[in-house]
Amino acid sequence: MDELVKSLPSPTLPGLHLPCLDAHKGWLFKWTNYLKGYQRRWFVLSNGLLSYYRTQAEMAHTCRGTIPLATAHIGVGDACHLVLTSGGRSYHLKATSEAECQRWVSALQQAKANATVLMHHSDDSGDEAPIPHEERALTQGVLKTLASKLDDLSTCNELIGKHGAALQRSLSELEELRGSNDNTDKVKAVNERATLFRITSNAMLNACRDFLDVAESHSRRWQKALHYEREQRHHLEETIEQLAKQHNSLERAWRENPSSYAGRAFTRFCCLNIRQLASQVSAFTFTESLFVCFKDTSTNHLQLRRTRRTRIPDKPNYSLNLWSIMKNCIGKDLSRIPMPVNFNEPLSMLQRLTEDLEYSELLDRAARCDSSLEQMCLVAAFSVSSYSTTVHRTAKPFNPLLGETYELDRLEEYGYRSISEQISHHPPAAAHHVTSQRGWTLWQHITIDSKFRGKYISVVPLGNIHLQFHSSGNHYVWSKVTSTVHNIIVGKLWIDQSGDIDIVNTTTKDTCRLKFSPYSYFSREVPRKVTGVVEDREGTAHYILSGTWDDKMESAKIVESSQGGGGSEGKQKTVYQTLQPKLLWKKYPLPENAENMHFFSSLALTLNEPEEGVAPTDSRLRPDQRLMEEGLWDEANIQKQRLEERQRQERKKREAQANQALEDGEFMDFFLRNYLCSTGQDIEGYQPLWFDRKTDENTGDATYFYKGGYWEAKERQNWSQCPRIF
Repeated sequence: MDELVKSLPSPTLPGLHLPCLDAHKGWLFKWTNYLKGYQRRWFVLSNGLLSYYRTQAEMAHTCRGTIPLATAHIGVGDACHLVLTSGGRSYHLKATSEAECQRWVSALQQAKANATVLMHHSDDSGDEAPIPHEERALTQGVLKTLASKLDDLSTCNELIGKHGAALQRSLSELEELRGSNDNTDKVKAVNERATLFRITSNAMLNACRDFLDVAESHSRRWQKALHYEREQRHHLEETIEQLAKQHNSLERAWRENPSSYAGRAFTRFCCLNIRQLASQVSAFTFTESLFVCFKDTSTNHLQLRRTRRTRIPDKPNYSLNLWSIMKNCIGKDLSRIPMPVNFNEPLSMLQRLTEDLEYSELLDRAARCDSSLEQMCLVAAFSVSSYSTTVHRTAKPFNPLLGETYELDRLEEYGYRSISEQISHHPPAAAHHVTSQRGWTLWQHITIDSKFRGKYISVVPLGNIHLQFHSSGNHYVWSKVTSTVHNIIVGKLWIDQSGDIDIVNTTTKDTCRLKFSPYSYFSREVPRKVTGVVEDREGTAHYILSGTWDDKMESAKIVESSQGGGGSEGKQKTVYQTLQPKLLWKKYPLPENAENMHFFSSLALTLNEPEEGVAPTDSRLRPDQRLMEEGLWDEANIQKQRLEERQRQERKKREAQANQALEDGEFMDFFLRNYLCSTGQDIEGYQPLWFDRKTDENTGDATYFYKGGYWEAKERQNWSQCPRIF
């Protein structure tokens, strides 16, 4: 018991101190009821809160009550009496002498004044100007106090878990001894452990209350300061956008004629506006890294790195009965069922494929690895990281139109650029190609098979992802796991990932099997758990991988393995001894206000941002998707119906051409030229514009390879070969 009391956090740990007068403690008599009258209690005044206990020792674990003085009324009666009124409740106190009573009155009035000043300060600050240095110091002090309170909560949590488990064991033992006479010691042990558990729980509650008191007293001031920073940031972003537009127009004029007036104006514009922009940016610490200004020695002019957007319009609060639409779709392919945009997010499936590159730095690191086994660990972490953005994303992306494309050029920021194309409409299939200047190339051909099963929707991606590193030539192949959206009929929608990913290095024959454990209400495992083992070509295990697909992945090097106890089906289980795990990947926090922006990540917020010079088939130009992003859902539904009807008419036209070719005896040529160049399943015979279907030399599988030409067409701005699909 003594050890517990020493380990428990004190509920009166110091919080935010203004004057030292706001700290006082001593004995007072408190009125309890008419039977017991006044009872002696130990009172502690700290941080504008008056707390009381039965004894001084009780401070370590049990607080009997707390009175916030900021809104309390302090009254002085006769014969050393005090009356505190707070929240409609009165506390009658009595000191041992008039001098002691006066000391308490002075301390309470000073504490009330400090708390009131702090409250008014919280209401008024952050409206007109940035936070001054003194405010920042005060905020840092509060944050340290909150961190201390969190440590207290963590300690209490550990103790609750420890004593709760001990109490559970004692109850189990007591249950086994039911009916036996030899149970006196067991009952005593249960009582002691129950007492320990109660004391620990009380300490936890006190620590929680202290944490909330400090947090709530400063929350309004922080919210207003944050609002001010948001407005300033928004204003700065608008300024940057205007400067970028002026920069682009002047730069084009300068390139056409460097010696012209426009060329000289461009140079002056760069110098003057960069100084102006720098003076604005210097006022905000969080914007110091927004711009990268460098001098191009070949053209002798200045350039600005583009700033990507960090917000989109908030999602409207439209209600729609999902079951009214889904009840007739059980067992059907969802890609063939028209859905209103209410069930979508304002991104296409091509953009969702591109979102796999959120953590491309993992591949940059892998490209620098000398060991193929360490490289495999990073590739495995990359394959898991692509699911981290889906944990809250229960809405479906737009099904791309046949021939729709999407490009993402991030050469300047991250060294890669990506192009994808919808190569089949039924079943939905897309081809994707990414080239990085940092030593790797990725390509994939994915077909989506989605079915509604009554209570849930299963989405099964079919196809392989290929990754090749330029320096080593290592070629990795893997596939995706099944995604399941639950609670279609009733309850809150939630998504789970389950299945196995087998990653194979076709060059060295190293392998890694990742197991995505499905969620189970009755399981004691960590939710969204992922585990894996990296093995060489002989089957010897070298690394253990563990983590969750929504948070992080770690790797631990194996130093020894042995055969343990019997596993399932009578097989012996291998036990591995490892070094300390190392972090491979950690999820980025979601942007501010993400819950109102479809839970988009920082990359996802930029995927539908308008770009100049993209192909006319690019997803950014799709009108229904753009209208949905802007919150105009009724107009978006009208446009969606128009596009789908247009696509159906185009499909009928191609089928009519096939029938005519058959009648004219030219069907075989038509078949070989068009049908075999498509997915092999889409009867309309569409031939992709930027991809060719070939056999992969390493795996022997038929997949789609980028045939080139897109970026050259963009450079020339020659899109004459693109179909008109929007």
